[in-house]
Amino acid sequence: MFHNTLKEKLSQGKAAVGIFAVMNSPDVIEILGLAGFDFAIIDCEHGPMGPESALTLIRAAERRGLTPIVRIPNTLESSVLHFLDIGAHGLQVPQVNSAKAAAALVRHAKYYPVGRRGVAFMRSSDYGMTAPEQYFSQANEETLIVVHCENIEGLDNLEEICKIPEIDVIFVGPYDMSQSLGLTGQVTHERVEAAVQKALEITKRHGKICGTIAGDGDTARMRIEQGFKYVAISLDSVLFAAKCRQEIEKCKG
Repeated sequence: MFHNTLKEKLSQGKAAVGIFAVMNSPDVIEILGLAGFDFAIIDCEHGPMGPESALTLIRAAERRGLTPIVRIPNTLESSVLHFLDIGAHGLQVPQVNSAKAAAALVRHAKYYPVGRRGVAFMRSSDYGMTAPEQYFSQANEETLIVVHCENIEGLDNLEEICKIPEIDVIFVGPYDMSQSLGLTGQVTHERVEAAVQKALEITKRHGKICGTIAGDGDTARMRIEQGFKYVAISLDSVLFAAKCRQEIEKCKG
C-alpha cells in the first residue's frame, strides 16, 4: 500500500511540480523522476493509453519517487475502479462540472463510510496482502482526487464543488476554458486569464488546492507565485520535441 508523498507535500502548503505524461514509456517516466518532478499525470483521457499501459508507468514512477496520478477518460465508475485498482496514487478527472458529479466521483473513489467504491483485492491492496481494514482506511486517506475546472459551466458551479471535503485539488485547464469562451487556443487572452484567476480565488477561499498547466518553467514559477500549488509543466512529448528541435537547429545553423 502506497504512501502519497504528493498529498503530504500539498497538505504542508508546499507547491508541487509535475508534468503530463503522454509518451507510453517507462524509461521517460523514470527520467522525469530522476530529473526532479514531483508527480506525473499519466494521460489516459487523450491518446492511446489504457489501464494496461498505465500500470507499467505507475510501477516506473514508484521506482523513482515520482507520484503517479492518472487522468482518466471519463467519470464512469468502471474507469475510476480500473485505475485505482492498478495502484494510481490519485485520479485527475475531466468534465466535473457540478457538485453532483463531484459527489458521485467521491462515491466511486472512496470506500465506506466515505464512499461506496467496489471492493477487489488487486495491486492497490498489495494483492490482498494488506489487511482489509487497514487497506480501506489507508486508501481513503492517501488517494488524491483532482477535478478539472475547464469550462464556464464548471466555473459557475465551482463554489459548490469546493464544498465537497474529499475533493483535494481543482485543476484549471486554460486551453479548454479558452474554447468554452469562444477563444480557442488563446490562453493568454484577458477573458481566459480572468476565468483562471476567478477559479484560483474561489478555490483558495474554500481552502482547496488549485492547479493548472504551464508551458514552461518560467510560467510555472509565475503560477506558483500567484498561489497555484499543483502545477504541471507542459507534456513530456512537447518538452522532448522542443529540445530535439533546439539542438538540430543549433547544428544546422
